[in-house]
This record gives sequence, C-alpha cells and structure tokens, in this order.
Amino acid sequence: MAQAATAKKSGGFDLTLLVMPVALIIGVSFWYFVCRAHTIELPNGKHEAMKTADGSADLLGLIYMGGFIVPILLTMLFMVIAYTFERLLTIGKAKGTGNVDAFLATVKSNLASDNINGALDACTKQKGSVANVVQAGLHKYADMAKNTELETEQKVLNISKEIEEATALEMPSLQKNLAVLATIASVGTLVALLGTVIGMIKSFAALATSGTPDPGALSQGISEALVNTAIGIATSAFAIIVYNILTSKIDSLTYAIDEIGFSIAQTFAGRKK
Repeated sequence: MAQAATAKKSGGFDLTLLVMPVALIIGVSFWYFVCRAHTIELPNGKHEAMKTADGSADLLGLIYMGGFIVPILLTMLFMVIAYTFERLLTIGKAKGTGNVDAFLATVKSNLASDNINGALDACTKQKGSVANVVQAGLHKYADMAKNTELETEQKVLNISKEIEEATALEMPSLQKNLAVLATIASVGTLVALLGTVIGMIKSFAALATSGTPDPGALSQGISEALVNTAIGIATSAFAIIVYNILTSKIDSLTYAIDEIGFSIAQTFAGRKK
C-alpha cells in the first residue's frame, strides 16, 4: 500500500517550480511598465510621480520611485499570493469531498458495528489525504483480522505502523512550499531594509553636495527608502499571516488523522481480546 502511494506521488513536472520565474516576470513588468507609466520624466532624465486630483503623489508612481529593489519585493508578494491559492487548493483537496468530522464519525460508526466494507466505502466517497490514510489503516485492519499467527499486540502495532507510514507519505504534499512562505516572511523585511538603506544613502549624498542641496534628489531618496519599507513590511506581514493560517489548517488535518488512527487501532484491540 505504501509503495503504491509512493509511486503515485513520484514522477511528473512540478508546476510550483514555475512560480518564482513567473512572479519575477510579473513583478518586473508591473514595476517598469505599469508603475513607470504613472511618472513624469524630468529634463535631467529622472522621474517624478504624477500628481492626483487632490495634489498628492500617485501611488503607482511612488512605487516606481522605490528603485530596483521594488521588483524583488513585488516578486515575493506575488509568490506569496500564488502559493496561498495553491496551498488552499491542496489542503481543500486533502480534506476530501465531504466534511472531515462527518467522515470520521461515519468511519467510527462502521468500525463500532464491525462493518469494514462500509468504512472503506466511506473512504472511497470521501477521497483526499485523510481518506487515503484511513483506507490504508482499514486494509491493514482487515488483513490482521484474518491473520492467525501473530499476537493481538503485534497486530495492533502493525495497524498503527501502517497508519503512520501512510501519514508520512501524505504529509509532505500538505507541507510543501510552507518553507518558501516562512523564508519570504523573514527575508522580505531584510530586502526592504536594503532598499531603505540605499534610499537613505542617496538622500545623504544629496545633502553632501556643495552649495544648496538638491531638494529633488533628497526627496527622491527619502521616497525610495519609505516605499521599500512599506512594501517589505506588507509582504512579510502577509506571508506570516498566510503561513499561520495554513499551518493551523494542516495541524487540524493531522489531529484528525491521529484521532482516527488511534480509534482504528483501539477498536481492533478491543475486539480481539
């Protein structure tokens, strides 16, 4: 059973590998073409954010003024968005077609009446990772019920081991890409800090010029620093929130699997005493 699951999960191209290059292309394109269109090119070749109707600077123009670090931060933001939808779809598929709690209640009810086939039918209808683990445990349950050579304790141990192996095969698919979200959550602020420092260096360079400081260069450096800070903090905060939400959902599935696995093993032990 475990070998079959392994074969099913191996092979094929992982589409999530395309997320980073696609996000990079979108981030750079959005920054250069969309945000740049909301700026005005000055005679000295530099750009200035357009003004809105109320006289304030256009937001997209300000984003372009953030400099070359902004596309990197936008890439991270788009990666978080993409992986959020991908993980939510994966976790939803892992839950199966019906309510997990109702499914577990059905399996427990069938086990209580010693209706293994009914429990297996419920797994077939439910589908998903939880159902796959329960199905593996039920198949081992049926095999151990027919075994006349092993002691009851050894049979229960074999059932528990089968459930653990099936769980170990399903969990990587649920936890996949969470490390990327965690990395973005921590690295995003550091990249933003780099952009902030670069902007402040430009501001101090404008102040250090002989004579009257260039107010345009000074304001541009400050804008670059603040834009990078804002985007970086927003990206990291979003990644942290998403990571915690996804982790919570995975933990609830893990708890459900552990609960039904324990029930299967204990039901077998109670009936075979």
